[in-house]
Amino acid sequence: MHNRDALFIFCDGSSRGNPGPATIGVSAQTRDGEEIFFLSEKIGNATNNVAEWSALARGMEEALSRDEKIVKFRLDSELVVKQMKGEYKVKNQDLLKYKIKCDQLKTKFEYFEILYVPREQNSRADALANLAQDSP
Repeated sequence: MHNRDALFIFCDGSSRGNPGPATIGVSAQTRDGEEIFFLSEKIGNATNNVAEWSALARGMEEALSRDEKIVKFRLDSELVVKQMKGEYKVKNQDLLKYKIKCDQLKTKFEYFEILYVPREQNSRADALANLAQDSP
């Protein structure tokens, strides 16, 4: 068990073209805003929704690899948040693969929360996704 509060993990996906070159940005922070880790990665060609789901999955994997068990995910994709919570059905087969994967990952956390936040509150993850887009 960690001697600090939950880790806030901000995730964002970006696709230029939708589908097109896609990237993810993930920023894990303490409640005080100290960044514990971040990801800025290209994921190949994908739709924006696949990029959003991919960011969530990578954030979950990275948190688990660092033995972070108490997590609060924040995404500016209302679709992914509602699909993850089961409020919306996942009909798209590409997205369903991510939903199944994320549901499996979720069971490995002691505490898991996912909430929608407005884009302004997700600026670091957005910047990381854009950084990957602009990198060679």
